[in-house]
Order: sequence, then C-alpha cells, then structure tokens
Amino acid sequence: MILQSNIQEATETLVDGESTEKTLSIIELISSGGTAGMVIIAILFVLLVIATYIYFERLFAIKAASKVDSNFMNQIKDHVSNGKVDSAQMLCAQVNSPVSRLINKGITRIGKPLEDINTAIENAGRLEVYGLEKNVSVLATISGAAPMIGFLGTVIGMILSIFEIANSGGQIDIKLLADGLYTAMTTTVGGLIVGIIGYVAYNHLVVKTNKVVHQMEANSVEFLDHLNEPI
Repeated sequence: MILQSNIQEATETLVDGESTEKTLSIIELISSGGTAGMVIIAILFVLLVIATYIYFERLFAIKAASKVDSNFMNQIKDHVSNGKVDSAQMLCAQVNSPVSRLINKGITRIGKPLEDINTAIENAGRLEVYGLEKNVSVLATISGAAPMIGFLGTVIGMILSIFEIANSGGQIDIKLLADGLYTAMTTTVGGLIVGIIGYVAYNHLVVKTNKVVHQMEANSVEFLDHLNEPI
C-alpha cells in the first residue's frame, strides 16, 4: 500500500509539473522582445513581403517568356525563304515573346551584312535580358541585408541586457534581462529566415532566366544559320 501511495504521489507530481509547463507562441515570442525587437521584426516582415511579391511576379513573367511554339522557327524560315518578310514580321508580332522580338529585329535587317544583323540581334537580346532580370537584384539585396538587420537586433538586445545588468545595483531583474535576450534571439532567427528565403528565390529566378536566355541564343543562331545558307 505504501509503494502504491508513493507511485500515485509521484504520478500526481509529474502531472502537475506537465500542466504548469510554459508554452510560448510566435506572437508572444515577438512581443516579448520589446519595442526594438518588434521594430526589427516589422522591417523584416516588410522585406519578406517585398521578396515574395518580386519572386512570384518575376516567376510568372519568365514562364510566359519561355513559352514558344516549337513550330515557330520553321514557319519563320519558310516565310523568309519564300521572300514573305511581312508575313514573318506579322507572325513575330502575334507570338510577342523575347524570342520572337529578337527574330523580328533580325528580319528587319534582312538585306544587310550578316554581321550587322547579328549585332542588331545581340543588342535586342541585351534589352530582353534586362527586362527579364527586372527587380531580381532586389532579392539579392534582401538576402544579404535581412541577416544583417537581424544581427542589428541581436546587438541591440545584448546592449539592453548589459545595460540592465550594469544598472541593477546588485538586484538583477530577470524579466528585463530576458526581454533583451528575446530581442537578440528573435531578430536573429527572423533575419536568417528572410535571408534564406530571399537567397533561394533569387537563385531560382536566375536559373529560370538563364534557360530563357539560352533559348533566345539558340533560336537566334538558328535564324542566322538559315540566312547564311546558300540559295
């Protein structure tokens, strides 16, 4: 009976210990960081929203730019071979993609030296690439700046903690000390999360853009090779 009673008391103690276990939500974690921590987290949240918007806006734009009919170049070559330059330009206008705009630039130079046509296509290609990479550099900036902003919050939090210790007069207020540590930890985590998201999004867009650039180069070379073929 004594053993059973001891087991029951230990079980009740364990249950009481579990019931009093403290939990901390994300909102409580942020609010516990004090004013400085909440300001840093707010800045990081704005950067996250900007990075998310740029990523999806560019992703959809790049996907749209990469859609080219597999029969497009065959039709262009047929029109050019038959001397139907106007029909070829009309087809390019209907497709309205980076590839079609490059080919259209080359079509408008037909009759000039091949080197001039190649130069015109290259210049147009640079403009197309610039358009595809619009605002992508902002993602790179966010991926680098967000962790530094988080570390700024860490430094502020540590300064607050040290300030409280220095002015405690031997009586350290654990709550005030914890607020400074919360600021340090939450902003660091927030900055790293935003930085990682921005870094991954930037590199994904770079890969997608490179695929479109390769597609433009391949079609341009095919067009120039067709013009260079002997009649």
